[in-house]
Amino acid sequence: MEVCITPLPEASSSDEVAGGALEKWPERAYAIPPRIARGSIPGITAEKFKEDNEVWKDRVTRYKHIISSLALGRFRNVMDMNAYLGGFAAALAKYPMWVMNFVPANSDQDTLGVIYERGFIGTYQDWCEALSTYPRTYDLIHAGGVFSIYQDRCNITYILLEMDRILRPEGTVIFRDTVELLVKIQSITNRMRWKSQFMDHESGPFNPEKILVAVKTYWTGEPEKQQH
Repeated sequence: MEVCITPLPEASSSDEVAGGALEKWPERAYAIPPRIARGSIPGITAEKFKEDNEVWKDRVTRYKHIISSLALGRFRNVMDMNAYLGGFAAALAKYPMWVMNFVPANSDQDTLGVIYERGFIGTYQDWCEALSTYPRTYDLIHAGGVFSIYQDRCNITYILLEMDRILRPEGTVIFRDTVELLVKIQSITNRMRWKSQFMDHESGPFNPEKILVAVKTYWTGEPEKQQH
C-alpha cells in the first residue's frame, strides 16, 4: 500500500506545516490550495483558480434559474462527474447538500489533491467502467465535458445506463458539452424515458457549448394482459 500513498513534502522546521497550511472552513473552500500556490500542478495558477471560482458562481446562478428547486433543498446527494478544481462543489457549499467529486482517470490534469485541500471529498473514476455505489444514490448529477473525454474510448450508451442506475427516479442531470454530443445524448436518454430540454450557455446563445437538463422519470412496467 505504501506505493499508493503520496508522501507530504518535507518541512524545514517544527513550526512549518508539511504540505502547506490550510484555512479554516468555510474560507478553505475558496482559499488558494497549497499545491496551486506552490505551482505543483502544471498550467494551473492562482489566477486561474480564482477565475474558475467566478465561472462556477455564474454557472450555479444560471442553474438556479433553470432548476428552481436547486436552492430549496430538494437535492441532497450530488455528483460532479468531471470535478476539475472542485468549483461546482464550492459554489454549492452554502446549500444543504454534499457533492461527491470525481476526477476522470483519463483527465489531462490530476486535480484530486486540490479538491481535498479545499475541504471536499472526491476520488478517481474511469467512466467506461461501472461505479462502485448503490443504485439510486444521487439526486443530481453534473456531467460537464465528460462525454468529450470518453466518446472515443467506449460506447457512451454504457455511461448513460450507469448514470440511470445511480440516479434516483425524478432526479436531474445537467450535461454540458458540444451540440453534436448533446444531440446524441438526448437521443439515447429519450429511449431511457428521461425528459430533457436544451438550454443556452450562461454567456449567451452564441457560445458553442450548450446545456442539456434531463430528468429521470418514474415509471413501472405495465402488467401483462391476461389472455382469454
